Amino acid sequence: MSMNPFEMAQKQIDLVAEYIDIDSNILRFIKRVERVLMVSIPIIMDDGRLQIFKGYRAQHSTVRGAGKGGIRYSPEVSLDEVKALATWMTWKTSLLNLPLGGAKGGVLCDPANLSKNEIQRITRRYTSEIINIIGPHLDIPAPDVNTNKEIMGWIMDTYSMNKGRPVPGVVTGKPIEIGGSVGRQSATGTGLFFVLEALCHKLNRDLKDQEIVVQGFGNVGGTIAELLYEKGCKVLAISDISGGLYSNEGLNINELIEWRDKGKSLKEYPNDHYKKISNNDLLTTECDVLIPAAVENQITIDNAGDLKCDIVLEGANGPTTPEADEILNNNNILVIPDILANSGGVCVSYFEYIQDTSSYFWSLERINKELKKIILNAFEEVWTISQEKQITPRIAAYIIAVNRVAKAVELRGFYP
Repeated sequence: MSMNPFEMAQKQIDLVAEYIDIDSNILRFIKRVERVLMVSIPIIMDDGRLQIFKGYRAQHSTVRGAGKGGIRYSPEVSLDEVKALATWMTWKTSLLNLPLGGAKGGVLCDPANLSKNEIQRITRRYTSEIINIIGPHLDIPAPDVNTNKEIMGWIMDTYSMNKGRPVPGVVTGKPIEIGGSVGRQSATGTGLFFVLEALCHKLNRDLKDQEIVVQGFGNVGGTIAELLYEKGCKVLAISDISGGLYSNEGLNINELIEWRDKGKSLKEYPNDHYKKISNNDLLTTECDVLIPAAVENQITIDNAGDLKCDIVLEGANGPTTPEADEILNNNNILVIPDILANSGGVCVSYFEYIQDTSSYFWSLERINKELKKIILNAFEEVWTISQEKQITPRIAAYIIAVNRVAKAVELRGFYP
């Protein structure tokens, strides 16, 4: 059973509040969402008819800096989803100690049924509707589910045309030619790799010996699967929205990426040696490391007891419900939480923002060096607190992140 994502995000804050000394007024303050803009997006479709789409932009907290968070295009987008995702972004930027807050946006649509021109018109009108609450010092969007660097380029152009000057710092995840950063597209998956590598070192495991299952084959799932495959790991199963593939001998990830990049689904992949499986079957496949890298609410009270892995490395945002989290903990399955594991994307987004505002761009070597330093510093903090207090890494991560935001609220005070 799926849990309302915003209720889930709120429950996580309440859980961590039991472990820290936090003023009740500050707790109430950080649980609320600062603002949400809901917009109407009227578009003339290619066939000449008018269709009206619904869009959102939520800003959970800006007490530590400008809002930061992606924009997704999906038929599943809802008000509670973007509020929850904005909340998780606050904890993610805080855990990495970046001077940013948390935001998220989305448009209720199915890009698979839209032409490129229709998607561009939706993007430009959506940008115009939220233009007064985004900007380099206000709220900086980025790609998310079903959005990409091209769409970020359209947002940057629309914003710049309305402001009368180029403003590359309004979004991150743009094409490199118009102010994007090298390493941004693969950043979330690269960060996952750094965290898993460090975790294996802590557990005295050889990363190359781990058998891996990955849910999701987009930027995040595809990147981490590719990096692990190149490292010599056996990737037993992987899936996209159409379903998954499994082989006890391991999949050839490079061939599957070539197939995906032709615009084809895994369900269509012609290989008699690979078994076709559902996403549900994939989650309960026996492995060492399960990486849910698709969307939220995948590991629930209904399937958590059936997981057959040692480690869950959360590549998606909110893939595990609080009830499922408890089951996994009771079953001695180690969960590395989303706000740590998949924070590479927002980290390199921050680097892109810095590069845009200074008009000086970094090499890929510097990007990955800085990413590794920041994400492993956060990992060490989480691991230390988790071991000292004998608590889960999720609770440890939230203790760090929530404490930082709470301290910022305390120092700033309540206006007026």
